[in-house]
Amino acid sequence: MMPEKFNKLRDMEEFTDELFNRIFTFQEKTHPAWDPAQPFAERIKGIPLHNLIFSNPDRDPETSGPTIAHYYPLREENKALVYYAKHVADTPTILDVHARNGFVGSLLAREGGRVIGLRDPNEKANQIADFYDPESYEMRQGKLADVDFPVDVAFSAWMPTGQNFTPDIIKLKPKMIIFIYTEHVNEHSKLWQTGSEAAFNDLPDDYRIIDEWSIARPENMLQEAWPDLSACIEETRHVRIYAHQSVAEISQYAPEEMAKPYDWEEDLELALLAIEAKDHLRSRGIAV
Repeated sequence: MMPEKFNKLRDMEEFTDELFNRIFTFQEKTHPAWDPAQPFAERIKGIPLHNLIFSNPDRDPETSGPTIAHYYPLREENKALVYYAKHVADTPTILDVHARNGFVGSLLAREGGRVIGLRDPNEKANQIADFYDPESYEMRQGKLADVDFPVDVAFSAWMPTGQNFTPDIIKLKPKMIIFIYTEHVNEHSKLWQTGSEAAFNDLPDDYRIIDEWSIARPENMLQEAWPDLSACIEETRHVRIYAHQSVAEISQYAPEEMAKPYDWEEDLELALLAIEAKDHLRSRGIAV
């Protein structure tokens, strides 16, 4: 008898039909995500997890970065980040250091705080070049040396490979620095896929780690649940939060009630549940 938690998989066939329709709509560019004239809330509605892991088939990697983002954000995670940021200021000014199209930073902004995105004109643009919420997120062009306003929190998500922006971030004297990165090494360049080891570890002594966690994406996560979808490598992304010594001690984030997840997190829940169910069956000697 299967544990009760797997009951949700009984509706897998119906959900699969709906999921594949969403993926097709996105790939055909009829999904609102492709239309910058649509409100941000409409653009993020129903985005398939598949299209946050993989870029659109027509993307030219020579000229474009990922279609939407380098990773799939999680709602509860963003709420945790803003929880920490608000210990620095009631309405903290958060600098989205690697803004790109503004998608990740806009999701953060919707949880509170003033988020200003810094778009490097020399960095390859995402396939969807503008994907930010003008109601809560401000996009600016330039480099860290061009920042001319006080920064409470520096948010560095997916630092460009092989680079170390941290010394320049430190020059802005933020009270908090949030890193989101992976230690995955590119098999061709032999460099970290994001930043470098020094970028996330070699900070001045007046910055201390106040929290950190890791989120693992299993190998072939979507394909295990839906065999017709593409294979993917295993990847673990890390979150590390540093606070300046001037910031008082902060208790760790512990929500009283979980926030409503993003739409793509339902795909994630079912994919992980399907993998767990398969493992459960295999442990009982049942081939799947």
